[in-house]
Amino acid sequence: MIELNNNATTALLTPTSMGIRLTPDEGQPFHNATNLKMQVTSAESNVVSVASYLGLPVKILSKFVEGSPVSRLILDNLASRHIDVEGPHIPQGGPWGYRHQINMADSGFGSRGPRVQNDRAGEVGRTLSTEDFDLERIFATEGVQIVHLSGLIAALSPETGKFCLDIARIAKKNGSLISFDLNHRATFWKDREEELFAIFHEIASLTDILVGNEEDFQLCLGVEGPEAGGEDLSAKIDSFKGMIGNAKLKFPNTKIFATTLREVISANHHLWGCIVSCGDEWQVVEPRDIYVLDRIGGGDGFVGGLLYGILKGWDAEKSSQFAWASGALAATLLSDYGQPADEEQVWSIWNGNARVRR
Repeated sequence: MIELNNNATTALLTPTSMGIRLTPDEGQPFHNATNLKMQVTSAESNVVSVASYLGLPVKILSKFVEGSPVSRLILDNLASRHIDVEGPHIPQGGPWGYRHQINMADSGFGSRGPRVQNDRAGEVGRTLSTEDFDLERIFATEGVQIVHLSGLIAALSPETGKFCLDIARIAKKNGSLISFDLNHRATFWKDREEELFAIFHEIASLTDILVGNEEDFQLCLGVEGPEAGGEDLSAKIDSFKGMIGNAKLKFPNTKIFATTLREVISANHHLWGCIVSCGDEWQVVEPRDIYVLDRIGGGDGFVGGLLYGILKGWDAEKSSQFAWASGALAATLLSDYGQPADEEQVWSIWNGNARVRR
């Protein structure tokens, strides 16, 4: 679909701020939970997990608290996902010093939607900077096929915004493809709109693969698009195509644009679709019924599946189908990242085949 650097050591790389997610048992709301499941999380590691579980060499760049049991938990988990890790360990600085982010999220159930609250005070990942890594070695000597950037990290702090810009610039210089998932968060952007608008525009101008929902494109990049939410997504597909067309005019060097389509029937039943534009070619997966154990991470699974298809050299149609099914797979799991057993498991979801395999 697009040309890759086949001499690169790493297939997929992402900068991220790792943390933990606390989720009540059995779909209960957080405020009256008595038992919590703890798991390792970040949106960016969710994305790259699709490729790592399917055998491609994947790396994250992050920062850790020295001697922290949470850091050890995170590193052990990433190793179990077959993800290589690079980044410094810094002293905690006492009880009021650095720590890893905490994500408090219930899964919702039926008519009660999920609720998520982030506790990011003292987050070590907010200090990520170019000085923490040998980017020349990583990109020029070892090589990276695709670097995936997230708006969550670009907006996390002024330091991380500069870090993402530096990565995008050196990646472009050394022939890596750049993927950018806009991931707008209003709380991150408050009182920083002018600063972040400039950062996101420059990253998007260097990007080969640009992903976001209707709010992301409008709020991060000022691209006109449809109103968020509402019913009957199928009737709005032309307006989503119009949004992507507007994005193409602003960012003519971007090769692939993608957006997911989601209509929530209940917490456990969604209509799920996507639109992918590659050159003059459109791939539209009309919203289809999926059943949801936990919706968090479904969008990350979609991006991970799309990047996996690109890395495998698949065409736009096949990559879009695999992306849709990877997102649907993540929604069936209690972890917020897809853990495909193999490609066949993902294709079975696409084909609507939930029969037992013996």
